[in-house]
Amino acid sequence: MYFLTSELYFPSAEQASPEGIVAIGGDLSPQRLLLAYRSGIFPWFEDDEPILWWSPPERMVLFPDELKISKSMRNIINRGIFRVTFNTAFREVISNCRNIKRDGQPGTWITTDMVEAYCNLNELGVAKSVEVWQGDELVGGLYGVDLGHIFCGESMFSKVSNASKIAFIALTKQLYIANYRLLDCQVYNEHLESLGAREIEREDFLEILKY
Repeated sequence: MYFLTSELYFPSAEQASPEGIVAIGGDLSPQRLLLAYRSGIFPWFEDDEPILWWSPPERMVLFPDELKISKSMRNIINRGIFRVTFNTAFREVISNCRNIKRDGQPGTWITTDMVEAYCNLNELGVAKSVEVWQGDELVGGLYGVDLGHIFCGESMFSKVSNASKIAFIALTKQLYIANYRLLDCQVYNEHLESLGAREIEREDFLEILKY
């Protein structure tokens, strides 16, 4: 296991442990986070743990042209009950992702330090959010890191049914229009699979990441 120092460096993602851990330690500076994402690596840890950097052997991704929208979701979209904005309330989105209660999870991996780190990336124009509103109330959204050809999704939340799906669909449509290669969903999620996401091998993901 590689232990990071103050040097701005990561070992190759292909050197990850069988479960996908590449390195331990370091910091959440914008420079290190950007290097991580550009290397196919992301941080994922809890408050009482050191920073853990991951690149899982199978990567959950969505190719924008493979997006699946069910008939019921199309009906919801056509009814116009939600309003979608892009990158207008980043801190509110990440704070909601941090605080929302999730089934089967006792807490959150979005620590206070991570909130500030990604807000710093947002100020640099790299981390971005999608917001879903009902009236003036923020009821859903997601955030992630925009690499210009790949959007690395980090987390999403819903306060009402289907709000996070609306955010995900709206983002994917934007990525398709802008010719992005894929939306990185990191690890397997049944909810995302229903929207068209699938797992690919790490080496294939790293190859796409190069271009």
